Amino acid sequence: MARIVVVGGTGYAGRHIVREAAGRGHQVTSFSRSGASESVAGVDYRHGNVTDLNALKTAIQGADVVVGSLSPRGELSGALTSAYRGVFGLTADAKARLLVVGGFTALRPSTGAQRFIDAGTVAPEFAAAARETADVLENLLADAPSNLDWLYMSPGRVFGAFAPGERRGAYRIGDEVALFDPEGKSAIGGEDFASAVVDEIEKPSRHRAHIQFVY
Repeated sequence: MARIVVVGGTGYAGRHIVREAAGRGHQVTSFSRSGASESVAGVDYRHGNVTDLNALKTAIQGADVVVGSLSPRGELSGALTSAYRGVFGLTADAKARLLVVGGFTALRPSTGAQRFIDAGTVAPEFAAAARETADVLENLLADAPSNLDWLYMSPGRVFGAFAPGERRGAYRIGDEVALFDPEGKSAIGGEDFASAVVDEIEKPSRHRAHIQFVY
């Protein structure tokens, strides 16, 4: 059993990860600025702002794994990367592993190609948020503490509350080159993404790397 802290544990990805990890018997803490719409038995729900480093440090202390599931919305719009710097440092200090829920646009269409976010293919209405999410990966690659064991996890292009899907109990794993199905789709549901994340927590496969989970 691991002690897992999910920062942003009441958002779409975060709440699925919280539920999956708790269901497998892990000790789970959810740290979020908003309350849970539906609480999970046995989960320690803590409310606070990720920019409050004292509160965040208290939540992370003693963790084996920290999952960052923050989005550039509300107070974090334009401030996601700076908020994550605090998470990086506190996780490294706690000697915990860090898994960050990232975005599809940080992936590449082929080996050596520009990331989708850098290739000008992201719709303008989504570009600013996608840029912030991808910048978290750039910061991990360039500035993560040397002792931080991190993983940046991209879901499929279709992922979110708008397309929850049904649990399939299967998924594929890739690196930074985007995977698509035979019809050219890239998607994963919240429950299967969470299952992939907890599988990775239980049996680490990569370190200081970019990974993707997709159908």
